Amino acid sequence: MPATDRRPTFPSARRSTAPSALATVLLAALLAAPPQGAARAQDVPGIEACDKEAKLERRTGCLQSNIAYLQGLIARNNAATQQRLAAAAAEIAALKATVATLQASVDRLQAAAGAAKPTDGKPGDPKPADAKPADAKPADSKPAAR
Repeated sequence: MPATDRRPTFPSARRSTAPSALATVLLAALLAAPPQGAARAQDVPGIEACDKEAKLERRTGCLQSNIAYLQGLIARNNAATQQRLAAAAAEIAALKATVATLQASVDRLQAAAGAAKPTDGKPGDPKPADAKPADAKPADSKPAAR
């Protein structure tokens, strides 16, 4: 067999001297990101555990921060609740108007159905509630004397 030079090719052997796109993106992201110290110094809104503070001034500030946060939270929740109540009241008013319209329609249909019924006394027709049978005697008549 002829001897040929078969050396494995490794990725490091194929690298060029130009920076890759990934390295460029990472460098841009690192330069655009704020320093870690500045991010830690920002106050995160929410309830803090103030009992860990040793100095009275810091504990007072912590409690005041908690109070301000809770007052803002209550105000936001109150506004959202008032908005939901107003929407519910408007929906109730619209539903009441719809019920009134439907009741008026039912009343008109019942009146039209009552006017359309003939009351000529045919056997198939229902008799009116105030009608008396023809063979009934008047209530004020006295029984026949013997």
